[in-house]
Amino acid sequence: MNVTDLRWFVVLAETEHLTEAAATLQTSQPNLSRSLRRVEEAFGTRLFEREHRGLRLNPYGRIVLEGARAAAGALDSAQQRIDALLDPESGTVRLAFLHSVATGVVPDLLTAFRHSAPSIRFALREQPSHDIVQDLESGDAELAITGPRPDKHTFGWHLLERQRLCLYVPPGHALAGRDRVRLAEAAGEPFIAMRSDFGFRRLTDELCRAAGFTPAVAFESTDLTTVDRLVGAGLGVAVLPGGAVRGTESGATGVPLAGVRARRDIGLAWHLHRELSPAAERFRSFVQAW
Repeated sequence: MNVTDLRWFVVLAETEHLTEAAATLQTSQPNLSRSLRRVEEAFGTRLFEREHRGLRLNPYGRIVLEGARAAAGALDSAQQRIDALLDPESGTVRLAFLHSVATGVVPDLLTAFRHSAPSIRFALREQPSHDIVQDLESGDAELAITGPRPDKHTFGWHLLERQRLCLYVPPGHALAGRDRVRLAEAAGEPFIAMRSDFGFRRLTDELCRAAGFTPAVAFESTDLTTVDRLVGAGLGVAVLPGGAVRGTESGATGVPLAGVRARRDIGLAWHLHRELSPAAERFRSFVQAW
């Protein structure tokens, strides 16, 4: 058994289908079968149950899959670190970021950085905040653009922007012409919100609780643009960062929320106890001076 056998085993375990896995790996089924045999011989047991529709990973196989993923990840990380050390001008930065900054902060930063370091590559992961924290803890991401700030004892932080939160209302809504609005004034409205496991949803729920009500959520989404368009279609109201949705003509109007807590902090985060690759360190320094 070798490293390639373990990598192939991961693909086969994820697909549970010999033909599909062989096509993904661009190898023949006999080659893949021999590779699986070597892995099973190394562990001294069958790792799949053969079924008429394909393969089914058994309990032993699930244990091996966990170890194989960890081993492959560790080797990939080692290779990336070596590549970066050998040529820090063309390393790879593993960057995670929130869905809601995909059309604002992230492209602006990457465009500006590319002028000073055109050969550095990025492996981008667009995810909700709780997955981003897990990525930083596991090392799947070296840096992250996220909010709110994660645990200060574990993660470093550089504030990028403080976004004013607005109540977005449909065209012609009674609150559309206001300079400011108290969130409590929308207590009777149907709300369009981010999915409940998103960090921004937790922030808006806390604001509503502080305003004395629980929002009646009519629709949930994972995308701010979708939320904006649903508001524009007259299906409800939503709390969104002012200016976070670009390039849309939904007709929704953003009215700034009154109150000092009506904001969201977006920043660059990194693990305090894990060394950054030279490429990631260069990007962090650039962001901190930006």
